[in-house]
Amino acid sequence: MGSLGAILKHPDDFYPLLKLKIAARNAEKRIPPQPHWGFCYSMLHKVSRSFGLVIQQLGPELRDAVCIFYLVLRALDTVEDDTSIPTDVKVPILKAFHQHVYDKEWHFSCGTKEYKVLMDQFHHVSTAFLELGKSYQEAIDDITKRMGAGMAKFICQEVETVDDYDEYCHYVAGLVGIGLSKLFHASGTEDLASDSLSNSMGLFLQKTNIIRDYLEDINEIPKSRMFWPRQIWSKYVNKLEDLKYEENSEKAVQCLNDMVTNALTHVEDCLTYMSALSDPAIFRFCAIPQIMAIGTLALCYNNIEVFRGVVKMRRGLTAKVIDRTKTMADVYGAFYDFSCMLKSKVDKNDPNATKTLSRIEASQKACRNSGLLNKRKSYIIASKSRYSSILVVVLLIILAIILAQLSASRSSN
Repeated sequence: MGSLGAILKHPDDFYPLLKLKIAARNAEKRIPPQPHWGFCYSMLHKVSRSFGLVIQQLGPELRDAVCIFYLVLRALDTVEDDTSIPTDVKVPILKAFHQHVYDKEWHFSCGTKEYKVLMDQFHHVSTAFLELGKSYQEAIDDITKRMGAGMAKFICQEVETVDDYDEYCHYVAGLVGIGLSKLFHASGTEDLASDSLSNSMGLFLQKTNIIRDYLEDINEIPKSRMFWPRQIWSKYVNKLEDLKYEENSEKAVQCLNDMVTNALTHVEDCLTYMSALSDPAIFRFCAIPQIMAIGTLALCYNNIEVFRGVVKMRRGLTAKVIDRTKTMADVYGAFYDFSCMLKSKVDKNDPNATKTLSRIEASQKACRNSGLLNKRKSYIIASKSRYSSILVVVLLIILAIILAQLSASRSSN
């Protein structure tokens, strides 16, 4: 639920963390009884606990469609990610994957841990897919076909230019945004958003992940996975892997800041997309990952730890985002606060400082122009804690009692 040290340092994380813990347990109890749907929702919680929580807020019909859409694309991504699969085997699978979702007998062993289970028992996903409404099936089929073709293209092609980078991110994430917009529209709850705005929603998330996951991707065995565009990293080093070496720390951080600056180009599109959503559940489903992305970029910017280990938001702050994101005022507030954090980290001597500041200021202007900044509670910018050390101890005692009761309840069951 979060380390003791983190809770002591940020005591107002406690309540959101507790609520998140309870929500996670409740979500796990709502697994459907049918074997195929039970497998799908259980697998969803295993591959993404946060996504598994947010999706629970959607209506039943749309929730099922989004669950299957996510698992189909996660399976497709597992094939792409597995560097042990020979190219001549991988490319045909990627291109034909949209056809396999109709085949209850198809499976392909690859990936590791829960992803291997997903691939070995993919027939459950296919069975559930075939029970979805026709409009949902068509949207999932179309996006899977286009994504598989795009992934196959970049198996055989390096990400050289920034245009290549945008194209790759379009195939693996922009299409997810476009597909979700189609599913929202098919449910009858939202107007169909433009492909351009939907694409930006996906690109912002994907670029954040690519930046954050540099070290994991470059150290991939048996073969490195490289998604940072040569057009950017070649300005700083001769080889992409050189960024992880200590002697290149200064150049590595400059390259990192260049990448973050590139990702910030999508912020205004994302705000425009979210401001047009009318269904509260769909809004939260879309908004929470976007806030997590801008928060992650703020942490990564000018941070050498991206090349040394894992940089991510603390669990308590994640819990606050999930708990408190309910309106566009919350979104504008979070984007504004994280932009302020980013701005405070810009080194005027950084080669991209002027461009970075320009993009940050454009994002902040969009937030200010909304007129909603004064209608939200800021939980991003650190403030003096209102809690005494005695209250922290009381909270921890309450937590211990609740966890003990939950544990006893599980044992009795």
